[in-house]
Amino acid sequence: MTIDGISKQRRKPTGADAGRPVIAGVNHMVSAGHYLAAVAAFEVLEAGGNAIDAGVAGGIALGVVQSDMVNFAGVAPIIVRNGTSGEVKSISGLGWWPRAMTPTLFRDRHEGKIPLGVLRSVVPAAPDAWIRALREFGTMSFGEVATAAIRLARDGFVMYPALVDSITTWEKEYSQWPTSAPIYLPGGQPPRSGEKFVQSDLANTLQYMVDQEAAAAGRGREAGLDAARDAFYRGDIAKAIAQFHADNGGLMTLDDLAEYASEIEDTPRVAFEGVDVHGCGAWCQSPSFLQILQMLKFGDVGEYGHNTADYLHHFVEIIKLAFADRHAYIGDPRFVPVPMDLLTSESYARERLARIDPEKSIPDIPIQGGYRDPSLPLSLEPRLDPTGPVPDTSYICVVDRWGNCFSATPSDVSFDTPVIPGTGLTVSSRGSQSWADPDHPSSVLAGKRPRLTPNPALAVGADGRLIPFGTPGGDVQVQAMAQVLMNLLVHGMSPQQAVEVPRFASYSFPDSFEPHELFPGRLNLEEGIGKAVGADLAARGHDVNWWPDLTGRAAAVCLVDSKNGVHQGAADPRRPGYAIGW
Repeated sequence: MTIDGISKQRRKPTGADAGRPVIAGVNHMVSAGHYLAAVAAFEVLEAGGNAIDAGVAGGIALGVVQSDMVNFAGVAPIIVRNGTSGEVKSISGLGWWPRAMTPTLFRDRHEGKIPLGVLRSVVPAAPDAWIRALREFGTMSFGEVATAAIRLARDGFVMYPALVDSITTWEKEYSQWPTSAPIYLPGGQPPRSGEKFVQSDLANTLQYMVDQEAAAAGRGREAGLDAARDAFYRGDIAKAIAQFHADNGGLMTLDDLAEYASEIEDTPRVAFEGVDVHGCGAWCQSPSFLQILQMLKFGDVGEYGHNTADYLHHFVEIIKLAFADRHAYIGDPRFVPVPMDLLTSESYARERLARIDPEKSIPDIPIQGGYRDPSLPLSLEPRLDPTGPVPDTSYICVVDRWGNCFSATPSDVSFDTPVIPGTGLTVSSRGSQSWADPDHPSSVLAGKRPRLTPNPALAVGADGRLIPFGTPGGDVQVQAMAQVLMNLLVHGMSPQQAVEVPRFASYSFPDSFEPHELFPGRLNLEEGIGKAVGADLAARGHDVNWWPDLTGRAAAVCLVDSKNGVHQGAADPRRPGYAIGW
């Protein structure tokens, strides 16, 4: 039975087609983790803004329409390409631990655990990152790009199933915070799908920043942007955050907030299948992504055939090797000597590949020197239902007619730390990605940044091809990104096919989030990969578990593929992302 020629049964993507069309255009293109954020970005492009203006507008909107997994007071790592010079830069958008944090605080007072609540808060970085992107690379004011987000927060938007599922999953956590429950559990229960969801305090917070910018507008655009930023980091918002921490056992002070500034850096990169793939620094897991690409390239993994048992076995073993190095070496490079050049080198890729047995999986984390916590909790079952919602992060990318690119992975959940009264904000709880052990490369320390999972990427070809891409998904992020890039560049799929075909994820490494559990040998496969392939992998020692097709647990990659004057946008149907352009 069909409706308008389309099967009522969900179509499963294959190498020959995809469930959604590729969105194509010749002017500008955006792909975002929620359709309303994509609309917000598109409106800015249509109004004459560039990719950076549009990306910031969409990114701020994500903090409204996906406030379960993105917070305006959270993190926002960004990669930007200047269409005129071709220069690529990253904006860290990641806060650090407050001054009062000591390296043994959690070990001494909390049995080596990083508890829920204000103690896991690091300095909020996203507002600074958004405004720095506008100041250095954009053309519009904060007020112009925040218009859609304010409207969505003030007037509300229609509650959708994924957000309902997320709030319902974390209902117990939301209910324990008296400042959070009225927003996320109105009437004492999660909102229902189809209801209007309003966040008035969040709208007022954003409007306050816009008003402060407007008051300084007579001194020029940059002065206005600085005033909007100061409203957050030195004004009433900062005072509210610091006071709440002081009253509730937190560590954040006005000085911590006033001293914060995101870093603008050159991007590390590796050559892969005719493009240079740019990532971010060792304050996130981007080095592991680049390392995986090097091993995929020199291991000739693409020769095994897409999603065959040999292909998946080698792919998974490569991920294990890279994540072993992540655990051993990666931490804030301002505090830890990270051997970036070695880890992403061709010679090291070949050395690591020699450790792969084509017939037998590595049963545990393949440690390569460095740190190994002997008390690391080993688990045979995942902390979350592998088919359930994963409130963690979102993503947005934009390409404009001038060749500017924007790629950002904003994040921070709202269930594990309380809303600051009167603001609608939860302060970045990204401290959950640090380790309480002072010997770990990503240990807690005043001024040190956690090792962030969000890691936007951008591929640039010598022929002018541009591919900004990224995804939510925690530790699955780089795994999904690598699979999609292989699908696109090695297997010749269309952008939409590349994000839809069945995926896998390994969990055979210490989880990036507190309590950092390890699932030895665990490998999850979407059903479309096939039982025969799963049986073959199990025979090689993989602990095979199954996901339904198109599960949100397998991440949700968005991308734009721009070449020869045509922009193609793709958005993963695993979550409510959409691409818009013309």
